[in-house]
Amino acid sequence: MSDDVPSVIPTDPNWQPEPAAGARAAALMETLVPGAPGAVEVDIDVTWHDMLAFVDCGQNLERIGCPHCGNEIDTEWWGGLMDAHEEGFATLAVTVPCCGTATTLDVLEYDWPCGFARFEIAVWNPERIWFTDEELTALAEALGHSVRQVRAHI
Repeated sequence: MSDDVPSVIPTDPNWQPEPAAGARAAALMETLVPGAPGAVEVDIDVTWHDMLAFVDCGQNLERIGCPHCGNEIDTEWWGGLMDAHEEGFATLAVTVPCCGTATTLDVLEYDWPCGFARFEIAVWNPERIWFTDEELTALAEALGHSVRQVRAHI
């Protein structure tokens, strides 16, 4: 069985909310993703990561592009970085192999969206695919910081 997991993360990968703001956003999320009638309750995970965590789109990832030269990033190089940092990243700084440019992992062009974060709200198997712009604005207001979404299929 596969899972769909939309996540909401801050636009600044290093930013973390205060616990009260995280609780407000989680309570709001519960109103946005109620379980379907007769279905099992939706699981919402709220996580404060100690280090920068990769928030991926799972099987939805089709391509990673370089924002500097436009070439596709070598998936073996990228996968090696992810494997080497399973516990998290202290920094997102890298030099991309395609053109040798110093950049950061969070600005690579992920097709489907991916991200890095020290705070995440993940929703397991909700009865919806994406959050609307209005819902993302409300979650941002609850947190006190702008947010973006990532949708994983695993």
